Amino acid sequence: MRRFHHSQFSDSSALRRLKQAGGRRVSVCIPTLDEAGTIGAIVSSIRENLVDAGVVDELLVIDSGSKDGTRTAATAAGAEVYLAVEIAPDGNGWQGKGENMWKALHVATGDIVCYLDGDMENFHPGFVTGLIGPLLEDESIDYVKAYYDRPLARGEELLTNGGGRVSEILVRPLLALFYPELAVVLQPLAGECAARREVLESLPFPIGYGVEIAHLIDLAAAGRLRGVAQTDLVQRIHRNRGEGELGAMAFAILRVVMRRLERDGKLTLANPLPELYQTWTARGDGVRHSAIAIPEPERPPVLSLAPRE
Repeated sequence: MRRFHHSQFSDSSALRRLKQAGGRRVSVCIPTLDEAGTIGAIVSSIRENLVDAGVVDELLVIDSGSKDGTRTAATAAGAEVYLAVEIAPDGNGWQGKGENMWKALHVATGDIVCYLDGDMENFHPGFVTGLIGPLLEDESIDYVKAYYDRPLARGEELLTNGGGRVSEILVRPLLALFYPELAVVLQPLAGECAARREVLESLPFPIGYGVEIAHLIDLAAAGRLRGVAQTDLVQRIHRNRGEGELGAMAFAILRVVMRRLERDGKLTLANPLPELYQTWTARGDGVRHSAIAIPEPERPPVLSLAPRE
């Protein structure tokens, strides 16, 4: 799998010429939920360094209904902001990262779509140019995945590594066991990626955190790994999640992977997978039980949908 470094694509003028020569449009789409503290700086940087330079044609924020002013901050910084529930409404009312990414394909107009997370604290333009650059430069590349170091915050201290806990504890062992061809993917759950529209429209989208691993497995199943590349973005600093959130994330990801393991003939499930994620917390006054339903449904490939009127 080919690898690049974001610094190889730091020349905005060169990228603009490549884009214009290929007749391409580039859309940057950011799914958000309560990211008011970071989204403004991300949008402003993209607007000032890439939109104004003619590298990015449209900058979209697809929001899940933030309560903290995310949409106001994104709009003020120069993004086109949408509520996910208002895009292609069908009454489901689902929320999640993958849902926002799928909804973005209904409003974005780019031939190349770049997805970014909205919680990055150390964003730089290379997060975009490093992902779209290989697609503009090489027609044989269809999908570009980010990789980087992920520091872990411990109080006021920032450890140089230790982030990406779900990747290391759950996803990487699963890939090694069942999809060893994907073991070369350095950050399988990286939220930053870019791809050609026709590729994205051919893929189903789990509505939550299973979307990144689903794309990799589905690209492999379709024999398209030769078109996948990775770009080194050096380091990603973001909000570290607690164990409770990570457990729910892992549950959703495991449901998505298990469905694909059965589909691909790698195992047979004796019973349907449960949707209820249960946890217990030991406290001084006893044990507290909590449960949450995480069905992780999937949106179908956009190409499979009937044309809109």
